[in-house]
Amino acid sequence: MGDFSGTRRGPAQLAGPVDVVGLGPGAFDRVPQEIRGLLADEERQVVVRTLRHPAAEELARTRPVVSCDDLYDTGDDFEAVYEAIVDRVVDLARSGPVVYAVPGSPLVGERTVTLLRRRLDAAGIDATIWTAESFVDAICRRLGIDPLERGLRILDAHRLPDPLLVDGPTIVAQVDHPLLLADLSARLGTTLPEGTEVSVVVDAGGPDEQVVHTTLEDVDPNLAGLRTSLVLDPEPGGLAGAIDVMRRLRRECPWDRSQTHHGLVTNLMEEAAELADALAGLPADGSVDHVAYAAVEDELGDLLLQVLFHSVIARERGVFDIEDVAENLRRKLVRRHPHVFGDVSVSSAEEVKANWDAIKAEERGVEGPRSVLEGIPTGMPALGRAAKVGRRAAKVGFDWPDAEGVLDKVREELAELEAVIDRPVEALDELGDLLFAVVNLARHLQVEPEVALRRATDRFIRRFRLMEAEGALHGLALDELEARWERAKTAGTEGVVGETEAEC
Repeated sequence: MGDFSGTRRGPAQLAGPVDVVGLGPGAFDRVPQEIRGLLADEERQVVVRTLRHPAAEELARTRPVVSCDDLYDTGDDFEAVYEAIVDRVVDLARSGPVVYAVPGSPLVGERTVTLLRRRLDAAGIDATIWTAESFVDAICRRLGIDPLERGLRILDAHRLPDPLLVDGPTIVAQVDHPLLLADLSARLGTTLPEGTEVSVVVDAGGPDEQVVHTTLEDVDPNLAGLRTSLVLDPEPGGLAGAIDVMRRLRRECPWDRSQTHHGLVTNLMEEAAELADALAGLPADGSVDHVAYAAVEDELGDLLLQVLFHSVIARERGVFDIEDVAENLRRKLVRRHPHVFGDVSVSSAEEVKANWDAIKAEERGVEGPRSVLEGIPTGMPALGRAAKVGRRAAKVGFDWPDAEGVLDKVREELAELEAVIDRPVEALDELGDLLFAVVNLARHLQVEPEVALRRATDRFIRRFRLMEAEGALHGLALDELEARWERAKTAGTEGVVGETEAEC
């Protein structure tokens, strides 16, 4: 019987009414009796979204119908086509009763019905929704799927979510083109295990129903069509899969089970350092080096492992889980970007950073005077910590006016170091002052000191290895070592052993 939850009545009805009905997934004899009665009523105009459906074809042989198939060639995209279909139905409804018929159920995968209900409501025209069997019902019946057992997910192949997280029973519908089916299979294959079993369902519930069981890698793109769906129930892959694996390791692996938050700190620092190494290997000019990016991808995964590890341990203690971590991050990003998610206007990256710092201070509930150097972790690498301290101090104007001023300070600190070079305790402090001044010089030169030092160290290693390539270094006189070093420098700038000048 009819579902009247969709009925709307405006202040001044302009004709109609409109009955939106489903034709089910197959032949006309599977259409509910109440709907068949409406479709047979000669006092009502019948509009079908498409005639490319068994029940619609049968209906068109028994009475006049208005098809919308012609509109599919008029729009730039599907949304434009759907709007045109709605225009047609609303225009016809202004002159009298209309039955709008769609394949399957009007409440499942029918974008035109959603748009139509809004338009009819605005026009003051009554609408009633009459449900029927959907393609989802037909697929579940054929494949024995209980939608509630493990949470069935239904996706539109034309509007896939990003990221595409598939970790349970899933139907991807409207796979209507071979290229679309091929792309879908390839995309799923990037995160799902090799050999994942899938079912391609064609004409679900219809007279020509076909189900092809295969693997994701072997899907035949030619099975694509207007009534084709890809059905799968894979082992979780991607992010969901990584979370599942981490939880299982904590249950079943003695080493993983023995780890603690404190014991993993060293691993976290090492993985962060290895990621920094990989990032330093990316081309400085912004070009894409796929080999270098593969290393970054691998190291990002190792760092993500540490995040998952700590989240799983916290979950076991009933404190938080990875979802809480992600949601806390999402809220923070939204809160600290009011120029994107609110009504704040900014004109530069500097203003964005200033707003970020102000909001961050407000979140901490800071009252009264607060040091600008507060919150800089003592556990940071010394070089990065010094750079952060210098940037914070510069915010309140405690800084040199330009790089020349810092160079003078570097020279001053170097002279002070030279004066105590034979006094180790004092030399330690003066060397620290010199290094701190150099870090501030890097800031004025808009150079990241960590990157600069890494590049210098890498250059030294490459040149030193070129020296070693000429023969053993032990026992050589200093002048010969210097000669080899100069030859290594020259060879490096000429791109020897595959290095470029930029890398040297």
